[in-house]
Amino acid sequence: MTVTADLAMVNLDSPDPTAHAAFYHRVLGWEITHAEPGYAMITAPTGVSVGFGAVEAYAPPRWPDTDSGKRYHLDLYVDDLDVAEQEFLAAGATKPQFQPGDGRWVVLLDPAGQPFCICPRPRG
Repeated sequence: MTVTADLAMVNLDSPDPTAHAAFYHRVLGWEITHAEPGYAMITAPTGVSVGFGAVEAYAPPRWPDTDSGKRYHLDLYVDDLDVAEQEFLAAGATKPQFQPGDGRWVVLLDPAGQPFCICPRPRG
């Protein structure tokens, strides 16, 4: 198979790019490589980046309403679900009541209201 493209980065809609980047900087430990009111970016040691772009009149999706226009969904591997959940809640995440997966993962909402999951890191 011939590869036509490589993923350069992911850009996410945001009501407050610098705050959004600061949250994921705290959660992932990635460096904030750009920060201004309209756009911010974090970058992993591997060079992968996530950008956050200001969107006027931003409205977060309503979890778990599938008709509300979810804009992205990140899954993050963690070593301990309980510890990670407490750290991310302290960083500004919230935990919605609806939790699928029977405890195999936890759905949280970032400060902009976007859902993301924390999942146990695969052992192997």
